[in-house]
Amino acid sequence: MTNSQNTRVIVVGAGPVGMVCALALNRRGIPVTVLESEPAPVMDQRAATLHPSTLEMLDELGIAERIQPHALISSTYCFHDRPTGTVVAEFDLGRLKDEIKFPYVLQYEQYKLTAAIAEVYGNESDFDVRFSHTVESVDQTANGVEVQYSSPAGTEYMTAPYVIGCDGGRSTVRKAADIEFEGFTYPERFIKIATGFDFKTVNSTLSLRNYFSDPNEWANLFKVRGETPEGLWRVILPIANGEDDATALSAERVEERLQKFFPKAGAYPVEYVNVYGVNQRVAASFRQGRVLLAGDSAHVNNPIGGMGMNGGIHDAINLAGKLTEVIGGATESLLDLYSRQRRHAAVNYVQAQTMANKRLLEERDPEVRQSNFDELRRTAENFDSARAYMRRAALFDSLEDAASIS
Repeated sequence: MTNSQNTRVIVVGAGPVGMVCALALNRRGIPVTVLESEPAPVMDQRAATLHPSTLEMLDELGIAERIQPHALISSTYCFHDRPTGTVVAEFDLGRLKDEIKFPYVLQYEQYKLTAAIAEVYGNESDFDVRFSHTVESVDQTANGVEVQYSSPAGTEYMTAPYVIGCDGGRSTVRKAADIEFEGFTYPERFIKIATGFDFKTVNSTLSLRNYFSDPNEWANLFKVRGETPEGLWRVILPIANGEDDATALSAERVEERLQKFFPKAGAYPVEYVNVYGVNQRVAASFRQGRVLLAGDSAHVNNPIGGMGMNGGIHDAINLAGKLTEVIGGATESLLDLYSRQRRHAAVNYVQAQTMANKRLLEERDPEVRQSNFDELRRTAENFDSARAYMRRAALFDSLEDAASIS
C-alpha cells in the first residue's frame, strides 16, 4: 500500500463544507477523494452569506480573492418593523474595518462556492472529486473505514483511514455511525421565493440583507447575484401548518404572498420557489472512531442569520488542521477535541443565535416587541455594543470561545 493510500481521506458530500474541508486537507498534503451523489453541483437557492470570519479562512485557502468579483458585497444589515414599515436598527460591519480583514459579508451562493473549488482544484489525483457517486454504507474496521458506493460503473468499495461526513442533515455517514441527532423540528415550514424584481424601487431603506419582525408573518429579504447582472432577491416567509405544499407552491399563492409583502403594479417575476421543513439539531458527537462529521451532517438550524454554512466551514477548517496532525502521528485525542470544540460552537452560538433571531422576528406580545426594538436601537447606536453584537453575529466569538476549550 502506498503512502497516498495510507493517508487518503474520504469526504462524503461535495457541498461547500465538504469541498472546503477537502481543499484544506489537500493544502496540508493529505490526498482526498470526495464522493457526491449528485451529477454536478446543484444550482439551488440555499445558503448564500459568507461572514467575515469565514472569509478569513477562505482567504487563507486562496479562495476569497477568486470568488469576490462574482459576489455581492454587503457591509450592512437591517432590522425592520414590518407592520409599520420602519427601520428599527441598522448594523454596519464597516465600523469594524480597523480590526477585521473583511468588514463585510459576501453574498455568494453555496453552489457557486462548490463549483469554484471543484473547477480549479478537483481534477487532480490527490484531490479526486467524484460526482454521481452515492455512498450506501460505511463500516469501520480495525485499521480504517470501508465505504460502499454506487457509481456509473456499478457498486464499488473504497477503504480509507478516516471518513468525513459532510452529506447533509439526512447524513448517511452519521446514521451509519449510529450518532444521535438531538433537537427538534419547528411546527411551521418555510417558503423561499426568488424574484428578479428590485425591491429597492419600492423601498429605499432596504439593505442587501433585511430582517422583518411581524407577529403575524415575519420575513427575511436578501439579495444574491444569481445568474444575471440584475441579481435575485430572496424572500423567506413562514407557512402555517394548515397549508399544504401544493397550495403554497401554486403561482397564485406565491403572487399573493409577494403582493402582501410589497404591493406593486403587475405580477412578480418568480425565478424559484421552494417549501422546506426546518430543524434545530446537533449530533451527540462529531466523532465516532474513524468517522467524523462536519456541517449539516453535524448540526442544522433555521436560516435566520446565515450561520449554518458558515459554522460548517468553521468545522471543516478546524477538523482539517487536527486530522492532518493525527495522520502525521499526533494522538487521536485531537479528534475528540475537534468534536468538543465544534459541538460547543454549534450549541452555544449557531443554535442559540438562530433560535434567538427567530424569536425576535416572530414575537407577538406588543410590550416585548417594543422592548426588543428599544434594545436593538440602543445596541446599534452605541459603538461598543454594536461592535460586540456584530462580532457575535459574524461568529468571531464562537471561534474564540471554541478555541479555549481543551
